[in-house]
Amino acid sequence: NFCKFTNETRCEIEDAEAFSNQVYVAACNGTTAGGGYELALACREIYLIDDGNSAVSLPEVPLLGVLPGTGGLTRLVDKRRVRRDRADVFSTTAEGVRGKKAVKWGLVDGVYPRSKFDKAIRARAEKLAKTFGDGLLRGERKGVTLGPLNPTKEPGRRAYKHVTLEWDAGTRIANLTVAGPSAEDVALVERGADAIFAAGDQLWALRAMRELDDALLYLRVNLMDIGLVLVRTTGDAARTIAHDKALWAAREHWFVNEVIRHMARALRRMDLTSRSFFALGEAETAFAGCLLELALASDRFYLLDDPDNVVHVAVGPLNGPGVLPMSHGCSRLEAHLYGEPDKLEAVTAAAAEGTIYEPEDADDAGLVTVLLDDIDWDDDVRVAIEERASQSPDALTGMEANLRFPGAENATSKIYARLTAWQNWIFIRPNATGPSGALTLYGRPERPRFNWGRV
Repeated sequence: NFCKFTNETRCEIEDAEAFSNQVYVAACNGTTAGGGYELALACREIYLIDDGNSAVSLPEVPLLGVLPGTGGLTRLVDKRRVRRDRADVFSTTAEGVRGKKAVKWGLVDGVYPRSKFDKAIRARAEKLAKTFGDGLLRGERKGVTLGPLNPTKEPGRRAYKHVTLEWDAGTRIANLTVAGPSAEDVALVERGADAIFAAGDQLWALRAMRELDDALLYLRVNLMDIGLVLVRTTGDAARTIAHDKALWAAREHWFVNEVIRHMARALRRMDLTSRSFFALGEAETAFAGCLLELALASDRFYLLDDPDNVVHVAVGPLNGPGVLPMSHGCSRLEAHLYGEPDKLEAVTAAAAEGTIYEPEDADDAGLVTVLLDDIDWDDDVRVAIEERASQSPDALTGMEANLRFPGAENATSKIYARLTAWQNWIFIRPNATGPSGALTLYGRPERPRFNWGRV
């Protein structure tokens, strides 16, 4: 949980640089080690004071017997493109690298003596501010205060305005329900960017996703034994698509852009949560537009095909490429239909227009895992739930992490898929946390005693 959340924070810095015209510069006015240097690596530029003593370092391997698990190794070679042999030396040298050598190796962008450091950093920051122009408005924008969510808390239940999380410790199953926008929410968004901004933190798209984010974090940190989450939505498919169209039409406004970026981050939180998710499209649910992303992020999507209670599925502009991307840059539609390019092309075109599907049409479009009639629904879903809840949580966590992200990787996805996964394994090994492990004995006079096996 710690490494994952910290990685998400670092990635949000990079996301803000890519999409919000923000610039981050690391001014390292002393030794910058471990997590401190990993934070610096998330910034656009890194500057180090040159005082003959201060260094940058990743000392986790030589000192603690673990990895720099919050992005350090990956960003070193993938983002800063430090040569792999130099990265090897750097990552196994506890004291790190100082001065001009740090610049030569690409570990920092520049060094300044103590007498010039503050002035040089200020000058560089001002130059970057001018370069990015409108993105750095020096107080011209009026911010939006994010007030407390104040969920209602009861045993086994956490209820927000738009999101409800319920769980049963005995079955290790949770129910996550997200309510779609009301008619009033849609009317507000359709009035345009000024009305959206005036709504502030009560805007449905912002508040609902903040609540989803909070519920997922609560699930991660406090409900450790919950293994399966059943995901539902409520509302009206046509209304949600109308909401998404109006929000997308106003995307050039800075606040609307930030709302959409926040939606993307909250959904990525779900992608990266180590629980099984089954989306249940049953009567009175509405997986449409931005709420369809919850089904696409789930490991399975069961949809009811009942002529007496038609459940609609809909795609809209927020489902399109690059709008609410996953960690590796794909849209969830692209990941979902990775091996079916013809269906992906058709659904992407339908999303641009805003299209509502009947159950069989949604199945034909490739959006549904299992389509069930009302006779089979209860039994088939029950068996699937019981089966999933009985399987090894370790195996499921590994399986889900491997299956959720088809397609090419990038530095961000490598951090989660490779670095964090290896770190989690190393942390529970005796060489790190056993009685004689390096992490256990750090700061004590004894030397660690390793199991030297490499296989």
